[in-house]
Amino acid sequence: MTVEAKPAPPPLTERQEARRRRILHTSARLAGRGGFDAVQMREVAESSGVALGTLYRYFPSKIHLLVATMQDQLEHLHGTLRKRPPAGESAAERVAETLMRAFRALQREPQLADAMVRALTFADRSVSPEVDTVSRQTTAIILEAMNLPGPPTPEQLAAVRVIEHTWHSALITWLSGRASIARVRIDIETACRLIDRT
Repeated sequence: MTVEAKPAPPPLTERQEARRRRILHTSARLAGRGGFDAVQMREVAESSGVALGTLYRYFPSKIHLLVATMQDQLEHLHGTLRKRPPAGESAAERVAETLMRAFRALQREPQLADAMVRALTFADRSVSPEVDTVSRQTTAIILEAMNLPGPPTPEQLAAVRVIEHTWHSALITWLSGRASIARVRIDIETACRLIDRT
């Protein structure tokens, strides 16, 4: 028995995209003020000026909403990094600098960071497409920092996955108070050295 792929949803109109951006902005603002628990769907809808039913059509759950918020934050970060690329001499140095810049951006809003990371951790299969998008964005940011002369090799992609896992884990341990920023830097720099071995 073959499973038919779900057709891609039609692109959003300009008005729908503006509404979606308002919702994501509200989600980030509420999470930034009070963390995961502060993001209540009814309040998000009211603050965004949309009906609750409309909000649920865009984001079926709070987890979907917060993972989409992380997508949005990563897109913003990616744009910032493109304007001011990392300056390290080696690919490992550039990736470590990039991830530490991302970490410092999250450090400025620890409640928002905690809410987004918790959403990623709680995400079940229904949120897989959104989680996959976050992973692809993170991979794209790392590969861009590597500045490879051609497509990445399987070994390089494996190194990127390990670096992503290390970055995510370092973020969790820092948010839970179990790791200092100095420890995070050491772990990220150590993982990034894998690039030089590929």
